[in-house]
Amino acid sequence: MKIVVAHNRYASAQPSGENVIVDYEIGALREAGVEVVPFLRSSDEIGSLPPQRKAMLAASPVHAAGVQRRLAELIERERPDLLHLHNPYPLLSPSVVHTAHRAGIKVVQTIHNYRHDCMNGLYFRDGRDCRDCHGKRWNAPGVEHACYRGSRAQSAVMALTLGVHRDTWRSVDRFIALTDAMAGYLKSIGMTDEQIRVKPNAVADPGVAPLGEGFLFSARLVPEKGVELLLDAWKRARPAVPLRIAGDGPLRGLVEEAAAAHPEIHYLGQLDPAARDAAVAASAAVVVPSIWQDILPTSGIEALAAGRAVVATRMGGAPFIAGEGTPAPAGVVAAPDADALAAAIAEVAKDPSYAANARARYEAVFAPEVTLRRLIEIYGELL
Repeated sequence: MKIVVAHNRYASAQPSGENVIVDYEIGALREAGVEVVPFLRSSDEIGSLPPQRKAMLAASPVHAAGVQRRLAELIERERPDLLHLHNPYPLLSPSVVHTAHRAGIKVVQTIHNYRHDCMNGLYFRDGRDCRDCHGKRWNAPGVEHACYRGSRAQSAVMALTLGVHRDTWRSVDRFIALTDAMAGYLKSIGMTDEQIRVKPNAVADPGVAPLGEGFLFSARLVPEKGVELLLDAWKRARPAVPLRIAGDGPLRGLVEEAAAAHPEIHYLGQLDPAARDAAVAASAAVVVPSIWQDILPTSGIEALAAGRAVVATRMGGAPFIAGEGTPAPAGVVAAPDADALAAAIAEVAKDPSYAANARARYEAVFAPEVTLRRLIEIYGELL
């Protein structure tokens, strides 16, 4: 079996769990004997382009003609069995779906966000859930609020892209939804049961080190990831253990101020993968305090893999990661409220059973052999 994996990598200045998942999946497929032909671009390329080329990029989300030529040439040369698409923006364009279909190969896409319907991919604006564009062919509210990169001009291009490619997405042969909730989202925008299969992400097995101490938050320091909520909850819970915060972003100053004022709060900065693994190992639990419908936070899966408990808000896929409602939950889920989150932190701090359940949940649901088997089954249906 030969698969083209197409993905526009997010900029390295904004580390992305999606990049981590794509890299991991390519490696896992190759280890399983699947021949993978990467078709990758990176948003890091944009900064090095000459001004004329940068100006031409405005239309890339709509079509990206040069990319389509290169993809068609690659398909002609490699003769793959199918194309697996992840993120097409901004350099690949959804047109890769048409390019693959014209060459006679089917397309699978993993859904990592809500960008088929919402131009910022979050359903989140001005600190709250937002569905103003849901189901609309032309996302005028998103342009009005400059939802794509804070620019009305770029938002207009993305609104055009989403409108033009509504039918493109409906032609995709299989969508991989990471949770049942994401399958429901796809149906809400017109996809069929036949098109959708559910398969969660996996992360590589780091092995289990002796349990560390305290809590870790590892994510971009942006409002939707909930670091402000976490700091508020932490001041209320005041557990006698450390809180480590890793990441970077516009709320970095807020985190640095909290670390300066509270000796139990430690700001680690932006960590590379090895340092992030070490930070997980040094902790007893990981906090995922998102205030948006975060699809399936990679930091939560990494916590389970290392045998660490999860404290999460009841948003997006985090309750699924923690195993809420199962006989042996791997953590505590709370409302996205400071008092509720503080109570969840206090409960996990005093009860080691959640960490004891974490590794078992990883092995049952998120382990490489489980998710890879499912992925190859999905490919097999199409072939």
